[in-house]
Amino acid sequence: MAISDLRRQYTLGELTEEQLTAHPIALFNRWLQDAIDAGIPDPTAMTVATVASDGQPSQRIVLLKDVSEDGFVFFTNLGSRKAAELAANPKVSCHFPWFFMERQVRVCGTAEKLSLKENASYFLSRPKDSQIAAYASRQSQPLSAKTALLSQFSQLKQKFADKALPVPNFWGGYRIRPHQIEFWQGGKDRLHDRFEYNLAEGGRWQTQRLMP
Repeated sequence: MAISDLRRQYTLGELTEEQLTAHPIALFNRWLQDAIDAGIPDPTAMTVATVASDGQPSQRIVLLKDVSEDGFVFFTNLGSRKAAELAANPKVSCHFPWFFMERQVRVCGTAEKLSLKENASYFLSRPKDSQIAAYASRQSQPLSAKTALLSQFSQLKQKFADKALPVPNFWGGYRIRPHQIEFWQGGKDRLHDRFEYNLAEGGRWQTQRLMP
């Protein structure tokens, strides 16, 4: 069968005007909880897109670690490609691909660094092996062989076997402050439901239905 022939109907639900909330985060939290309750793999996984100085976009999957009306939070190595691109251009887009529920959410906003206190609070809550991995990996840098990374991880694990790791200054989080959020619900015969929230003056959100 040709890839172009692969298709199916989307019949799991619909999104109506009556289901919308005044603030998009309230609807997002409802959908996120639905994804968690449904037991889909990695419900907090989101694709984050940044843009390099030459205009080349880049995407990667990270895990959402907090969400509030202030925005969406994730953590990374501050020497990574994404961090370098955000330093030059903080405009960012992220995408939640809840395909198993025939839903997706697209977010556009501006990324800002978290405070040192916020970074420390989350880093110290991570499993110790995850903390060690953050020290072992110079994220996005070339690696001669995986054995080199595993050796570095093993050495650090032995070094910090009986003591706590300090919070690294090369690791931290970002909060994406949204100005646009779109909710997409698959529909029969490709008549999908799409609603876009846009942040207006005064901090109010305006909504509009989009063509599928």
